[in-house]
Formats: sequence, structure tokens, C-alpha cells
Amino acid sequence: MKITLITCTYNAEGVLQRTLDSVLRQPYADIEHIIIDGASTDSTVAIAEKYKALSDMKGNGHSVEIHSEPDKGLYDAMNKGIGRASGEYLCFLNAGDMLTDDALGDFPEGHSVVYGETDIVDEDGNFLRHRRLQAPESLSWRSFRNGMLVCHQAFYASTRLAKVTPYDLRYRISGDVDWCIRIMKEGERRGMTTYNTRRVLCRYLAGGMSIKNHRASLLERFRTMREHYGTVTTVAMHLWFVARSILKK
Repeated sequence: MKITLITCTYNAEGVLQRTLDSVLRQPYADIEHIIIDGASTDSTVAIAEKYKALSDMKGNGHSVEIHSEPDKGLYDAMNKGIGRASGEYLCFLNAGDMLTDDALGDFPEGHSVVYGETDIVDEDGNFLRHRRLQAPESLSWRSFRNGMLVCHQAFYASTRLAKVTPYDLRYRISGDVDWCIRIMKEGERRGMTTYNTRRVLCRYLAGGMSIKNHRASLLERFRTMREHYGTVTTVAMHLWFVARSILKK
């Protein structure tokens, strides 16, 4: 069963190599790795091309595509990746993120989402901590009322669902929350279930775009939750988030 990994890059020469190395180490053969670059001006594309040549030479069954051109932002680039994906499932692996060595291998077919846990690493790829929010035993679109319990790096969406559920370009920072919810809604509408691997699938880089733009991210996430869960539920959950953070101090 083919699995598609999509890595969107722009001037990522300092962090991309560890991501590519983690894919190269995967023993799982049927991987399609699509690199969508936003016309980087540094050595990002050269690093990607060297990786492709090494992967081809290794003959591990992985296929690597590199596409570099200007885009309209991260979510536009992600939609380009979705458009090119041909695997049973797809996952977005950011530059700087790393697959765990046993991330892929036993995904069952026919689910809307296959998911797992995530660890957080520093700029040098060193383990910092387990992600605070843990994946629930059973995941549905309603689960995200309690926060984004599964991050997108450990969220393998059915490609056929993703093809009809692209990222909403109205979002600038927190479109991943909205996209994950809509993928699961569409899956539920079609009678599809999610599957919990019960293992760590990814190590992601601390300090992503939503962290660096924290206030704007919170506002976008509030808007997303209000659209999917209603105003009353969203306000109530945010009051609980505030109370929980105070109680932990």
C-alpha cells in the first residue's frame, strides 16, 4: 500500500536534511515523497535533489518528486501536494520534522485517518518532551473540541478524502485544525472510521508557525472551533483551557 509524504519548503536549508534522512531510513518500501518548494533562494532545492538521487540509487522502492515554483503561501503549497498525491494515505511532514524509524508499516486500508503520538525535538533534532496533548483512544472530529489532540504530522488522511477536502486558503496560520476536522467529518459522512496506531509516528520541531504567531493563531483557532462546534461550546471550552492552565501553575 502506497503512502504519500508531502514536505513543503521555503529556504529550509538549515532543517531539511534531518527530515529527508528520516524518510530515507524507513524500511517501508512503498513511499511516495512529494517535495513542494516555494522557489527557495538558498540551497533547499539542491539538498532535495541530492536526496532524490541518493534515494533512487539506494533502490528502496521510494519515489521522490520535487516541484519548485512560487506559491500563495503554505496552505496553497499543501494543496499542490494533495493534488499530486497517489497513495492510500497522505501526511504532511514539515521541514525539520522527522519520522520515527517504525512510523510506517502496518496501516490498514479503508480508514478516514490513521493517527498516533508525537514527540517534540529542538533545532538539533534532540528529544525535548512528549507532546502535552495525547491522542485519544478513539478519534473523531468532535475530539478537537478539547484542542488539537493529534497534530498533523501524525495524522495520515485518506488521500481520496483529501482530494475533495483541500486546505481553506482563508486561513493563514491555523488551517491545519480546520482541515483535520473537515477530513474527519467527511469520513464520518461516508461511514469511515479512524485507526489508532498507538505509537509515536513523528518528532516535530518546536516553535512552528503557529507558535511564532501565537495571538493570531489563537484567534484563527477560535474562529475554526466556533464554525465547527458553535459559539457556546467554543466559549465554554476556551474558559476551561484558561482555568486548566491556571490550575497547573
